Amino acid sequence: MLALSAHTTASASVEWHGFIAQGLAQSENSNAINNSGKVSSALSELGLNAKWQLSDRWRLAGQVVYLDGGNRYPQGARLDYLFLDFSLVERFDHQINLYVGRYKNQHWLFSSTRDVPFTRPSIILPQSVYYDAFRDIAVASDGIGLKGYWQHPAGELEYNWSYGATKISRDQSRILLSPQVQGKAEQKYVHQASVFWQGTGSQASYGLSLLDSEFSYTPGDPDVFVASEVILQRVMLNWRYQLENWEFASELMQERMSVNGFYLPVFAETLHGLGGYLSARYRFSGGLSALVTVDYLTRNKDDKRGSRLEQLGVPAYFGYQQSLMLGFSYDLAPNLRLQAEQHWVDGTGRLSPSLVPDLSRNQQRYWQLWALQLMYWF
Repeated sequence: MLALSAHTTASASVEWHGFIAQGLAQSENSNAINNSGKVSSALSELGLNAKWQLSDRWRLAGQVVYLDGGNRYPQGARLDYLFLDFSLVERFDHQINLYVGRYKNQHWLFSSTRDVPFTRPSIILPQSVYYDAFRDIAVASDGIGLKGYWQHPAGELEYNWSYGATKISRDQSRILLSPQVQGKAEQKYVHQASVFWQGTGSQASYGLSLLDSEFSYTPGDPDVFVASEVILQRVMLNWRYQLENWEFASELMQERMSVNGFYLPVFAETLHGLGGYLSARYRFSGGLSALVTVDYLTRNKDDKRGSRLEQLGVPAYFGYQQSLMLGFSYDLAPNLRLQAEQHWVDGTGRLSPSLVPDLSRNQQRYWQLWALQLMYWF
């Protein structure tokens, strides 16, 4: 839970922060923002987070937000996280914390900071890894987690482990699966582990993240879809290199998705996807910074350009998505930032819904998206 300012009670046991962000966005030839392709104000983020230091070893942390992201995720308020944090080990060279409740995802480079506008590197993160339709599922889970730091003369090791699940609302189901779903989608579990290493005196850090998750769908009555099971597994490598003015970051992943049912009782398919991004940020003087990101995803590494989809009447460009993003941010004041970015995209493989593509609103292989957002935090 990062913030640049704090508010505390007289006893200094409660610390809280907040943020307000509003912007405009447009994507004319896709349903990435809305269904009309017109300029939209659906780029609203309001949040309040707090932590309570209950004792020397116990604290409680939580965040509530209101989001309006158009077609990217459901509009409305939600509890992002609320968990107890217990310090299991507190030594100079080794620390271990136990999280119980709705804990935050600590396993990806930006998974623990994507929920706050001014701690994200861009308004819209690389979709190969940070798929917006999965935002609420990926930010936090209900369960248990461990986070450890170990300092060694050769460097510093961070390790994480977690096990839990996230509730999926009806609105989330329709964004993820299809607007026509009448039943209930459920995440049975998500099991993750990760390690990060930074050598002493090095400007670079390296990481490995593993994910195993299972979902189910129980159809309604009536429903055009049938009962199904979906298994999602991911192996991800990450790298970050930081200098005084430069920062480079990259995450590469291979993802296995197995679908049984949903379309038909006898349907069964397993796809192995590949994806990743490389970004470079330069910080100028006076609060100005520039960011360039190249992002790549193919949903099936054995059919990288989606040609097999055409046999099913689906355009090939639904099988992949690659993009170039150029963005700028400017700090108007210590707690006020203006951010702008332009995306040039080839393919629609990360537009929602995921299992039943929207063919009528995504008829262009090439499309663009721009976003502008003003953010304030306290």
